Amino acid sequence: MSTAIPIGIVTASDRAKTGVYEDRSGPAIIDYLVSALATPWRAEYRLVADDQSLISAALVALADKDQCPLILITGGTGPGPRDVTPEATTTVCNRILPGFGEAMRMASLREVPTAILSRQLAGTRGSSLIVNLPGKPQAIRTCLDAVMAAIPYCIDLIGGPRLETNSEIIQTFRPGP
Repeated sequence: MSTAIPIGIVTASDRAKTGVYEDRSGPAIIDYLVSALATPWRAEYRLVADDQSLISAALVALADKDQCPLILITGGTGPGPRDVTPEATTTVCNRILPGFGEAMRMASLREVPTAILSRQLAGTRGSSLIVNLPGKPQAIRTCLDAVMAAIPYCIDLIGGPRLETNSEIIQTFRPGP
């Protein structure tokens, strides 16, 4: 019997945290993963304010304590003064993987010219892959579509559990022997 793999879902938003509006971004990530992942998984959801130390603490806890091989964080990737998700991510990662941000921006640029303002990135902390996503639900789907095929193999390479995708939604790429 297999155990569900924990996947970290973090929304960084002052307004959602204080109840000004409902978090729609975290649930958008969960909806995406429900359709895209074939491997049994469970969400480890966190909602934090746009504060670098709080974001860093959530990422560290999900990676180190909860052992999430994949942590997807939405929000705080723009150029505004409270947008500190990339700084928090960089602080806690052992390695930054620039290709993720490049691919997500290129995919987003096909839809909106403001994609060049996005500072999303990805990196690893031990055997966890942390991926920054934009805050808008439609942009989340665009960005995950751009990188999801590589995520399972990246997790393989850093020593995480094997994730399989639903091939009708995303074809995982793993190089041959």
